[in-house]
Amino acid sequence: MSEVWQGFLRSDGRKGIRNTVAVAYLVECAHFVADEIVRNFRDAEVHLIGFPGCFPNDYAQKMMERLGTHPNVGAVLLVSLGCESFNRSKLASVIAASGRPVETLVIQKTGGSAATIDKGTALVRDMLDRIADVPRVDMGVSDLVVGTVCGGSDGTSGLSGNPAAGRTFDRLVAEGAACIFEETGELIGCEHIMAERAVTPELGAELKACVDKAARYYSVLGYGSFAAGNATGGLSTIEEKSLGAYVKSGDAPISGIIKPGDVPPKGGLYLMDVVPDGEVRFGFPNISDNAEIVEMIASGAHMTLFITGRGSVVGSAISPVIKICANPDTYRALAGDMDINAGAIIEGKQSLDDVAGEIYTRICATAAGTATASEALGHQEFILTYKSFDPIGPACLPTV
Repeated sequence: MSEVWQGFLRSDGRKGIRNTVAVAYLVECAHFVADEIVRNFRDAEVHLIGFPGCFPNDYAQKMMERLGTHPNVGAVLLVSLGCESFNRSKLASVIAASGRPVETLVIQKTGGSAATIDKGTALVRDMLDRIADVPRVDMGVSDLVVGTVCGGSDGTSGLSGNPAAGRTFDRLVAEGAACIFEETGELIGCEHIMAERAVTPELGAELKACVDKAARYYSVLGYGSFAAGNATGGLSTIEEKSLGAYVKSGDAPISGIIKPGDVPPKGGLYLMDVVPDGEVRFGFPNISDNAEIVEMIASGAHMTLFITGRGSVVGSAISPVIKICANPDTYRALAGDMDINAGAIIEGKQSLDDVAGEIYTRICATAAGTATASEALGHQEFILTYKSFDPIGPACLPTV
């Protein structure tokens, strides 16, 4: 029998697994004030997000709009300095149109830092009261959007954690969930295999094009998506890393390609193209794993599976992170930061199916309200930088 739990119903019909108040700074100059407001609610569902740039960027605007209307978000407080170029009125209008409470504080008009912190604290307290009665409805696996990312990878990642996550994805997709995998810069060499899994030949061609674009991008930078820590952990080539990253997608047919902020239209498996379009302008596509997590959240991910071999301790704001540790030695060293010990596969103590079953069970428990390790510790990492994307073409989301 399928798992059922209580979710938070939003006006667009989507269902959330958390009911968070997001406090969003709209320029780095407002970061401190927003952070001080959030610090007054350490034991409540109040999370800090924001965009640090001062000049406008369509990508950042879209991302903040998607994050402010994410199904896990119940209300939003926007914190502006006042002279930045971010279109705060448009952002507030989009959030208000979604039926969520939203307020905007402009530090230059509110009396400075201390006054804004005091007023923001009062507003958040009121928002928590206002969203306490959001309707609860039955929710199941078919309502979920789940992302996956691997970071701090080592020689065990592609042998245990990543294939276990991929097998979990197969089960989720079979039950109607939407699953997102990404890291096109770490899929170089796997594009032809992915194309064979595409639901249409046209989508297959687009999958190849995504990886080709990533290869060109990194070639211009002169630096691939392969860190010194990967080599120290036993990975010797980008081919090894690509194959390890690829297996976390599982074996299900690939239903489409999305870009950050695009919400999967239905259940299925989707590749997220995270490499900017056009000429190289903004540096490395993803300066940390958290940047990729934020992009998947902006595309509706209720939670993210994070596979690590070397050991990464980060979580995220808005959507929980489930940490899957591929290396048994790392798990023993960082057990308090991990949710799943996929290293048991390496040691012959559990099978791939056993661990995939544990991940599935943890996904359902997390959706029902159980805190992940990173949530319990208070991790709320968030990064949003400049990027530029063209809209996806019709071949990217075939109707079959």
